[in-house]
Amino acid sequence: MTKVLTDNRSIRIKGRSFLAVVLAPDLPFDDWLVRLDDLAARSAGFFLGRPVVLDVSDLKVDRPQLKELLAELAKRNVSIMGIEGGRPSLVEPGMPPALKGGRPAADYEVPQADEASAGEATEAAPAKVEPAAPAAVATETRQGAASLVIREPVRSGQSVIFAEGDITVIGSVASGAEVIAGGSVHIYGALRGRAMAGAVGNSDARIFCRKFESELIAIDGIYKMADDMDPDLRGKPVQLWLENDAIMVEKMM
Repeated sequence: MTKVLTDNRSIRIKGRSFLAVVLAPDLPFDDWLVRLDDLAARSAGFFLGRPVVLDVSDLKVDRPQLKELLAELAKRNVSIMGIEGGRPSLVEPGMPPALKGGRPAADYEVPQADEASAGEATEAAPAKVEPAAPAAVATETRQGAASLVIREPVRSGQSVIFAEGDITVIGSVASGAEVIAGGSVHIYGALRGRAMAGAVGNSDARIFCRKFESELIAIDGIYKMADDMDPDLRGKPVQLWLENDAIMVEKMM
């Protein structure tokens, strides 16, 4: 029996972009997974519920190796929304889809931590994790604005995302909260959660806070755990910026 459709209402299809994290693994995968576990262990819940794109553009891997990597990531509750790069034959039905058209971003190696430079500025080695694609649901939005001002504390579990420019928080950012800006991040209270500046590819972005107690900071895709930095910076007013692919930190008066 043929079913006749009588409802002429159209189906609404919308285009929308979201903020994702791009993981760019390197070989051997076992060593890379150890470093990933270290990041996840020191920043609990970082990957929980967060869309992730797996970039295999520069890897010479076959399908069984890719499937094994996806299985290892699934064990770690890392949700892969798509695979970027690689040969079309790598992706088979049942695997995350191949993605194209992502905004290009710099690819960073993971060197050994450098020694602190002279004076009060200190250098932090980058981690190979990159943000991609702008926008996502934020606690506040402001159309056409170059900055977003949050006039209350950001509580644990909340995410403030503003890809179009700077974020200013007139208050503190609690542990377990995160602030993600396309531009710079300004925290007028204590920064105890995560702060990510230049999230869509802005190496000139900076992070400013009045009391530095952050779990994790990032600028233009280069991540660093705060407990790896100079302990003398903890609780102090600081600014952070990117220099030669390394995060620099300096006390402010």
